[in-house]
Amino acid sequence: QVQLVESGGGLVQAGDSLRLSCAASGRTFSMYAMGWFRQAPGKEREFVASLSWKSDYRNYADSVKGRFTISIDNAKNTVYLQMNSLKHEDTAIYYCAAEPFYPRNVYSPHEWGYWGQGTQVTVSS
Repeated sequence: QVQLVESGGGLVQAGDSLRLSCAASGRTFSMYAMGWFRQAPGKEREFVASLSWKSDYRNYADSVKGRFTISIDNAKNTVYLQMNSLKHEDTAIYYCAAEPFYPRNVYSPHEWGYWGQGTQVTVSS
């Protein structure tokens, strides 16, 4: 079992940066692939980024490529999402996800077994 706790959300202006954190506890963290998803009001949960624990697999949604960076601090059991050049359309609840093996289809929320409670990111235009 893995517990995930997100933090770092908030209200920012368009063009600003924000860094989200996801602290993991429970089973051996190094076994898991980590990901970030987001869900805007009235929309389905969508993939943002994913990273294997060894950082040998990495994926980004087209909408965030070049602006967002996912990273892992092994010593702190924490995964980060650095978000730069934020846009109004990035407004959503951001969720951290984990899975024992790197999902075959990282874009599908159904491939991920563990979820955090989410953190709100609001970008004013």
